[in-house]
Amino acid sequence: MSHQPVVRKQPWTEPCDRFAEFAAKPHAVWLDTATGTTGYSILAAGPTKIIRSKGSHTDIITPAGTTKVKGNPFDILSEHLALQQRDASTDFPLGAAIGYFGYDLKNFVEKLPAKAVDDIGLPDCWFGFYDDLLVFDHARKEVWEVVGEQGFCRTSKHIPPTSLPRDLRSNFTRDSYRTAILRAKQYIAAGDIYQVNLSQRFQCEVDAAPPELYRALRESNPAPYCAYIDIGEAQILSSSPECFLNIRDRHVVTRPIKGTRPRGATSGEDARIAAELLASSKDNAELVMITDLERNDLGRVCEFGSVHVSELLRVETYATVHHLVSTVEGRLRSDVSPVDCVRACFPGGSITGAPKIRAMEIIDELEPHARGVYTGAIGFLGYNGLTHLNVAIRTVVQQGRELTFHAGGGIVADSEPDAEYAETLAKAQGILNAIDKLRLR
Repeated sequence: MSHQPVVRKQPWTEPCDRFAEFAAKPHAVWLDTATGTTGYSILAAGPTKIIRSKGSHTDIITPAGTTKVKGNPFDILSEHLALQQRDASTDFPLGAAIGYFGYDLKNFVEKLPAKAVDDIGLPDCWFGFYDDLLVFDHARKEVWEVVGEQGFCRTSKHIPPTSLPRDLRSNFTRDSYRTAILRAKQYIAAGDIYQVNLSQRFQCEVDAAPPELYRALRESNPAPYCAYIDIGEAQILSSSPECFLNIRDRHVVTRPIKGTRPRGATSGEDARIAAELLASSKDNAELVMITDLERNDLGRVCEFGSVHVSELLRVETYATVHHLVSTVEGRLRSDVSPVDCVRACFPGGSITGAPKIRAMEIIDELEPHARGVYTGAIGFLGYNGLTHLNVAIRTVVQQGRELTFHAGGGIVADSEPDAEYAETLAKAQGILNAIDKLRLR
């Protein structure tokens, strides 16, 4: 068990005012409640340890060098978190592993095919262990500085900002996306699945430093589970509205999203669109199906009888879209660690479909490229057991000037291909707005 950190209170400042000083340091991270009246934001840099995996190969990087180990990355991460365990019951993490679980860790949860091309080549899993944190409590307007052991530094490359993104490329045409939807509907008609989440991948170039693009993203698409993660060879920029897992004192919450509409141009039109989403039998059926799947996933790791749906259908409104959301809660069994809970629920059912395993096989067949970070989970695993992870949607990977991001939607029996294609563009709009904002600058 590691030593207890020093916790000091600081005067209130907005996290965005402190971001630049952190972004200049190696492996800077910002878990950002950009919608910001409640919840926490966390800034950190210079981790004491990095765990990154690709397939069954994991690198453990410390100031002493790199150790290579083989095995299941969930197990390796769990072992290293156990070494950092802190018992103090605070409202916020006293040190944390911050990073992401990529979608392709699904292959360590189930035996699944992996035919989609991985041309981006990022780690499947990347977590920095940050002993020093700056924690911002938005509700109380308090800043807490957590000081642990000394971190270590690696050189971090920054791209000088200029402007102008290039043309947008997708790994689907409108017609090939329609064809994939029709193939998915054949699987549904044949009884293989009830629904499957199908996404297209966009790429473009931008002459902007990652912190600059991230600021533009959170301005144009503020969301409760935003994140900036600098892993060195790439930066992960997320403005996700979806909570994958929130664990506190063994109480676990997941909030799946199903159903999306673009915002209206006037307040009247906006209210009409939101009411239409809430009344949609197709979207209601999709969300109920996924809520049931999440209930089953949590049931595998929670105390018997503790799993319940506390909210079934609710419309939540964000900068560019309305979403339909539900809330599922439970109490983890005493023998279950936060990483065990992640493994039992991974990847989130809202971005696979149901039944989950067959849906993931069909995704692998119909999507040309591996998803990477997209639809995995980004957030923190606190040394004191607090855990908060988003579902990595509305998420950009920046490698030098190259941007990669995805947008998708749930396909069901009565899905209309053109409407589904339009939904992916609506979901990508927040990211496209941020790129446009940089172009105007």
